[in-house]
Amino acid sequence: MNPIVVIPARMASTRLPGKPLADIHGRAMILHVLDRGREADIGPVAVACGDPEILAVIQAAGGTAIATDPSLPRGSDRVHAALGQIDPQARHDVVVNLQGDLPTIPPSYLRAVLMPLSDPDFDIATLVAPIRSAEEAAMPSVIKAACAFDGGRAVSAALYFSRVAIPWGDGPLWHHIGIYAFRREALARFVALPESPLERRESLEQLRALEAGMRIACVRVDHAPFGVDTLADLERARDVLRPQGAFSRGEFSPGEFS
Repeated sequence: MNPIVVIPARMASTRLPGKPLADIHGRAMILHVLDRGREADIGPVAVACGDPEILAVIQAAGGTAIATDPSLPRGSDRVHAALGQIDPQARHDVVVNLQGDLPTIPPSYLRAVLMPLSDPDFDIATLVAPIRSAEEAAMPSVIKAACAFDGGRAVSAALYFSRVAIPWGDGPLWHHIGIYAFRREALARFVALPESPLERRESLEQLRALEAGMRIACVRVDHAPFGVDTLADLERARDVLRPQGAFSRGEFSPGEFS
């Protein structure tokens, strides 16, 4: 594999407008996400920018920034558009779509999401973590993955994703983490597909891939990193990423991210 990491980012956000440029200890949040991508050391990292303000910040920091059409509806569309500009010769056969609101994601997770693509039967890979409370299981904003890890396996095929707690019955529930590793041809096929009925019903674009017969692998990790969607989330990220704090010393615990 020859991976590349692409981070889609745009200023529009209903709960926290302009959040890619939100200040975290004197640096825009998107730059912290860029740091995590670079720290993973799996390949070059670029930001697919939906707005000129983000482009300017990335370029000023010496990063690779690609301007994309602001009207593109989803991060996966933005990643695909940026990939065509930055790598028209298709040298990179795998692209990791890293959300721009995950400044505290452990870089090891970006390495982990590549693991299943050594199996040619999988088109896409993503991450899941154990759900640790009934409150977490009941939250519609926490996406659940129907998958199983019998025998201590680290990888399982995804059967379905939902905003409700699935599957029914005794056993673990899995919190889906919205980071994807796409084979390049799988990404091209995915963005060309029309919106699917279950995607529309659940408002989950990964269901489009499953409905089209694409195979998604889930990699089990210890905990789900939190995304920055509100001012409270932003304050939490500032605390975790404080200079000389637990993250910078490599001493963070799963509870800080779940």
